[in-house]
Amino acid sequence: MNHRDRVLTTLNHQTPDRCPMQISFTPEFASRLKKELGLADSDLHNPHGGGNTYAIERELGEDMLLTSVGWANSYYASDTYSHDGLTYVDEWGVTWRNSPYETPFGAGTYTEMIGHPLANDAAIASYQPPDPTRPELYTEAERVIKTYKNDYWIVGVTVTTIFETAWALRGYEQTLLDLALNPDLIEVLFDIPFHYHLTAAKKLVEMGVDMIWTGDDIGAQHQLLISPATWRAHLKPRMAEFIAQLKAINPAVKVAYHSDGNIEALIPELIEIGLDVLNPIQPQSMSPAEIKRKYGDNLCFWGSIDEQFTLPFGTPAQVQAEVLERLQTLGRSGGLILGPTHHVQLDTPLENFWAMVNTIKNTPYSGL
Repeated sequence: MNHRDRVLTTLNHQTPDRCPMQISFTPEFASRLKKELGLADSDLHNPHGGGNTYAIERELGEDMLLTSVGWANSYYASDTYSHDGLTYVDEWGVTWRNSPYETPFGAGTYTEMIGHPLANDAAIASYQPPDPTRPELYTEAERVIKTYKNDYWIVGVTVTTIFETAWALRGYEQTLLDLALNPDLIEVLFDIPFHYHLTAAKKLVEMGVDMIWTGDDIGAQHQLLISPATWRAHLKPRMAEFIAQLKAINPAVKVAYHSDGNIEALIPELIEIGLDVLNPIQPQSMSPAEIKRKYGDNLCFWGSIDEQFTLPFGTPAQVQAEVLERLQTLGRSGGLILGPTHHVQLDTPLENFWAMVNTIKNTPYSGL
């Protein structure tokens, strides 16, 4: 099977030759991996988009290529942003700070939001978001589809679809207060990122991507960040419309939804509104085997390799064992795209990384 056929087979709840694989990386780990692989590509690797050359993904034998349009691309500064090396302001008006960290394998920076353009109520009514119809936003997607679609499963990424972009604009604490105290304001606020990312997703579907990856982090480690009732009031109707509009353009397009944490309480309703794939199945928050048992007839799954403990702090043998366990449970009879539950971080030993990659690639379903 080529990469594309492998993903299509598993998303049809059938067993491919081996489990499909998708892995993304922080810029620092990507730089380290390029040296390991002997790749000359020196461009900044933005895991959220922004001109990824896919050199690493293709060298590793990944099965999906991701092309992103939306606010999540702002997680790393670009030449188009106003920045001084320490802070920058993205095109949405959100201010970011680069915060340094150290690992046994070197130093890096995380980006943190420190300024929110809609922190004041009065700013909301007059706010003008970026234009999602700008042709230059889709140049990269056009290239990826034209160059790679025959061989790879192409994913259009519009994550941080509603909630995360909204609180980036407004501020996290204030957005949670608004959900409780000012639902009318929330409706106006949520519509800003919803309409932007829906416009982008529809364009990507029209261009020919195979799947749209949407979603927001609405789960904490062991419970939801907001109540199911709040999700049903403000996010579920928008996600239902989002999925319906995409499938009206192309009924064959697949839709994936991302949220970290424990969101099991919402899974039946995500299935109800037409979701195809759930990401990332964080194993410290939800039991992958139980999720498969309960929902595997109606959902496929993407992710599930533990980025909190096993990959950075386990042994290669533990990584291998976790991959095999996922194949035998979450991946039983297909329906699984394996990969870590987040971008691979700089603190990950290369021995563990290769244990994950090689176990996925070298374990045929026929040998389980």
